Amino acid sequence: MASSYIQIGYGQVALATLFILINMGLSFGLRLGLEQSLGLAAFRMVGQLLLVGYILQWVFTLSNPVLVILLALGMTAIAGVSSVNRTRRRFASIYWNNFISLLSSSFLVTGIVVSGILRVQPWYEPQYLIPLLGMVLGNALTGTSLSLDRFMEDLTSRREEIEALLALGASRWEAAHQPIREALRIGMIPTINSMMVMGLVSLPGMMTGQILAGANPTDAIRYQIVIIFAQAAGVAIATMGVVILAFLVLFNRDHQLADLLRKLD
Repeated sequence: MASSYIQIGYGQVALATLFILINMGLSFGLRLGLEQSLGLAAFRMVGQLLLVGYILQWVFTLSNPVLVILLALGMTAIAGVSSVNRTRRRFASIYWNNFISLLSSSFLVTGIVVSGILRVQPWYEPQYLIPLLGMVLGNALTGTSLSLDRFMEDLTSRREEIEALLALGASRWEAAHQPIREALRIGMIPTINSMMVMGLVSLPGMMTGQILAGANPTDAIRYQIVIIFAQAAGVAIATMGVVILAFLVLFNRDHQLADLLRKLD
């Protein structure tokens, strides 16, 4: 198979904006009111991707471990903020909890893939480290936001039931066990659903990109399997971490449900 690929110019990218214009036209015609949101989202996406592209090109050229780690920390911080922004309730340390959960899960999983499975030399090679970290973070972000939102909503809607269990002598873990299980299940559902139909219904973006770039399909598939397993592990660790940290904040050591949640207006 040829190793070359078809390069896309900015003119071709501009032509692809017709797809967004079609969406905006449908929204206008059906009075959905999504034209402004679609336009803003497209504009932000293009700007962010162009900025990231130039930053990555610079980082790839220098291949400096300090810069790579700083970029990775920045990506994790943004993911943590984005995860919290998708939830409807807040508590004092929610941003810090999300950052710690995403940092520990994504760095652990990406480190194992880069150093233990792919055996990249040096380990901080940005060509491998940054894209892999981004894919793990992207999925973990979705999982943590879904889990955390569900956990906080369950604590609010089932508060009387939980407080009754605590009053009857249940420990904080016994009272919160069911909401924790449900939150973790909700956080893992998108990853499981994606894995169930992958290859039959959907072709993953990374695998498609490798094939378009001229890679052998079987090589691309092996890479994709590793990535999907890494993403699943990252989501599981991150969701478990963020829910457990939230549990420790919202239930005090006296086995009481603290009144720390506030709903956004």
